[in-house]
Amino acid sequence: MKIDIITFFPQIIEEYCKIGIVGRAIKSGIASINPVNIRDFSSDKYGHVDDTPYGGGPGMVLRCESAFAAVRYCINSHKHSGLSKKIKFIYTSPAGKTFNQEYAEDLSFEEHVIILCGRYEGVDQRIIDFFQFEEVSIGDFVLTGGEIPALAMCDAAIRLIPDVLGDDESSVDESFSCGLLEHPQFTKPKTFEDLSVPEVLLSGNHEEIRKWRREQMIERTFKRRPDLLENAPITENDKLILSKINPKNSKEDM
Repeated sequence: MKIDIITFFPQIIEEYCKIGIVGRAIKSGIASINPVNIRDFSSDKYGHVDDTPYGGGPGMVLRCESAFAAVRYCINSHKHSGLSKKIKFIYTSPAGKTFNQEYAEDLSFEEHVIILCGRYEGVDQRIIDFFQFEEVSIGDFVLTGGEIPALAMCDAAIRLIPDVLGDDESSVDESFSCGLLEHPQFTKPKTFEDLSVPEVLLSGNHEEIRKWRREQMIERTFKRRPDLLENAPITENDKLILSKINPKNSKEDM
């Protein structure tokens, strides 16, 4: 998986790519992230890449010339890399579709991704239309730039690539992977300041542990993100768990 991130601040991307799971994936050659400095493609000697919006209004807008040149550079830089011609274009924007686990899973299968980081008042719409950038948001809030959303998307997708986590089961029961929030986790010591690990986790009974974890996932999701239950793969046994948590809900309601 090769990712180009077009940004005003390549140093943010570079530093993040040196650490953690993403850093290991890059070092092992499973993935690559290439920060591209948009200012390198300025059309004047002062390094300007933005201008005031037509029609008036506050802020600045990313100009066509620089963005087009940067995107084309990313496209051409991989022409002889053996990648397919299919490229996923993403523009980080609070007005875009919401990024979620399903999107991350789909993204993890892409061979070549180009992410354009939003900044200021946005980019000239012709950039989005010409390359058919998909606008994507990480939530209903506004940041000063798209670097954090871009890295969040990269992190979420790269960790799903086979062999990145080292244990293919590591991501199976994580929050959102099965439509539910993850169950609580515990580790040593057994007791800390009068707080004890649930006995079932110490029993060695794997079936009972599995049941307990499923119950916790259902309960957590119901209490914290009940909206997820609408589309989660709920079993008949899950419905019984829900009826105990909230007797007002009948089986037919799920």
